[in-house]
Amino acid sequence: MMSRSLLLAAMLAFSLPTLAASGDADAGRKKSTPCAACHGQNGISASPEFPNLAGQYADYLQSAIVHYQNGKRKNPIMQAQVAKLSPKDILDLSAYFASQKGLQVKH
Repeated sequence: MMSRSLLLAAMLAFSLPTLAASGDADAGRKKSTPCAACHGQNGISASPEFPNLAGQYADYLQSAIVHYQNGKRKNPIMQAQVAKLSPKDILDLSAYFASQKGLQVKH
């Protein structure tokens, strides 16, 4: 009985982050206006000085934003831009930029 409870608890613990980790791309689009100044309206920057966000993996974008918030990534502009984002904002923005088509490279 105890091992079955532990197994169920472990399964639930591993499934919750997956269920909670999905953002709303449409809400993210609406929240992305400040990002457009550097990263472009749809996440494709017009300048090589700023990275393209379009087509990046959502979990990568989430990690990058959190790392700017906690100081693991150092950039004063980005730290100021993401300082007040909630976890839901981060999920929504990540979902939006991940849903955009990235740059295509011709072979």
